[in-house]
Amino acid sequence: MKELMLGNEAIARGAYEAGVKVAAAYPGTPSTEIISNFAKYEGVYAEWSPNEKVAMEVGIGASIGGARTLVAMKHVGVNVAADPLFTFSYTGVNGGLVLVSADDPGMHSSQNEQDNRGYGLFAKLPVIEPSDSQEAKDYTRLAFDISEEFDTPVMLRVTTRLCHSQTLVELGERVEVENKDYKKDAAKYVMLPGFARDRHAEVEKRMLRLADFAEKTDLNRIEWGNKDLGVITSGVAYQYVKEALPDASVLKLGLVNPLPEKLIRFFADQVKRLVVVEELEPVIEMQVKAWGLKIEGKELFSRLGEYSPEMIAERLSSFKLDAGFGLEKEIPARPPLMCPGCPHRGVFYTLNKMRLTVMGDIGCYTLGALNPLNGMDACICMGASIGTALGMEKARGEEFASRVVAVIGDSTFVHSGITSLIDVVYNQGTSTVLILDNCTTAMTGHQDHPATGFTVKKQPTSRLDIEALIRAIGINAVKVVDPLDLAQLKTALEEELSRREPSVIICRRPCALLEKDPVREKYYVDAELCTGCRLCTRIGCTGIYYVEDDKKAVINSNTCIGCGLCPQVCKFDAIKTVEV
Repeated sequence: MKELMLGNEAIARGAYEAGVKVAAAYPGTPSTEIISNFAKYEGVYAEWSPNEKVAMEVGIGASIGGARTLVAMKHVGVNVAADPLFTFSYTGVNGGLVLVSADDPGMHSSQNEQDNRGYGLFAKLPVIEPSDSQEAKDYTRLAFDISEEFDTPVMLRVTTRLCHSQTLVELGERVEVENKDYKKDAAKYVMLPGFARDRHAEVEKRMLRLADFAEKTDLNRIEWGNKDLGVITSGVAYQYVKEALPDASVLKLGLVNPLPEKLIRFFADQVKRLVVVEELEPVIEMQVKAWGLKIEGKELFSRLGEYSPEMIAERLSSFKLDAGFGLEKEIPARPPLMCPGCPHRGVFYTLNKMRLTVMGDIGCYTLGALNPLNGMDACICMGASIGTALGMEKARGEEFASRVVAVIGDSTFVHSGITSLIDVVYNQGTSTVLILDNCTTAMTGHQDHPATGFTVKKQPTSRLDIEALIRAIGINAVKVVDPLDLAQLKTALEEELSRREPSVIICRRPCALLEKDPVREKYYVDAELCTGCRLCTRIGCTGIYYVEDDKKAVINSNTCIGCGLCPQVCKFDAIKTVEV
């Protein structure tokens, strides 16, 4: 039976068919749907972990315990998980373990576009790269066999375009794989220096065996065409090459670390011109050049962003055929915006109005940095807001600190904000931290986390009490406010910023997309009272707009959800409640 599947759905299916029993992840676009789909299968365990490091550690424990295990995260999540990952490369597995790294060329929803194939070289892991949903399922199944055969974690590297594209997938049956026997083996699993030295030697032997495997596996294949041009490629870039250059000879690499040197040399000898097409970093190109082969790569193609068939055809225009793709006109830009009724909007409107310096974090609320809110000064990575606020304070002194706040979401606070808040207390900081608690991990599609009280399977569980946790850290000044009550929020900020001790303001209101209450006040603009000052449009809500011809504001009844923010902003009482 065939089914149309996203790449992420296919990875989940591949893991299920491979007999995976345990899966762990922290949600992060473009990887999120892997675990949420895997969790739908019966007889498996899946969890949303507090962060990627914990997910990796849970996966390692399950693997050592003998179970086939899947761990999934976006590319920057691998940075968080790198500490246990690198050491696990030394110990090796018991039950097979596959780590999915979902990279994001083009930065559709990320703060950078790092190329995680580099982790294969650095951590000495095999890296497998599928090019469509069918391969995503098949390669996931195969990755578990490779993991157990070579005693190694395996990285399955995918990208946004594959994760969120659909192709037909031939479904298979689940193979029930019994847990491997667990035997105590300190020399293998306890990484004391004396043991680790021996394990490093085993890693090097493993890489030699994998290099031999790379020459023979069907993951790497040659598709002969016109030998005037030979293209080495992998992943979704393979699809672009086949569309743009259907007659070229192609060496498709499914195993991108280690590379098959003999196969590549053979291919190079058979073609007149050799080109590598790979998104982001020249990972393949640099290794091939190191072997002394003449190859073209980044002098033709950029290190920046996603590729496309159009771009490949343009850069290799001397070879291309008539390409039947492309758009006649550019699609108008659509900048990202907070949803109508978003509880974060009032926070950033207030922070900007008070002219505060705002250290931001990763989540929907990062959009508070954009016009017209302009309410954020910096955003580095998950959980960095609190530490950067403390650093600003230590660099510039207490007087400056009275104008600095850190802003972090509830899920991100649990992910990696807690230890930074402990640092503020321990090192006698005076930072004011705003936790924007919208009761979900909203940006990636409303996943639960430890402070929501539900698991990935929506089973009730113990709920982390954020207020109690903050007080246990040693912070006494904790306030809970409604972020859509601007007066209450402003008063709380003024009070907490005046303190010369750490304080936390929890801005708590559920995400507007989770609100199910249909009983909301409706609003309209009284045209006679509206002066056309546009102050109401500075909240950046699509529920209200300005009509140039009439010089008046208008409520869009199709998008307004009646959050009540714009009436608080209007100084002329022109926004009225619709009488029912």
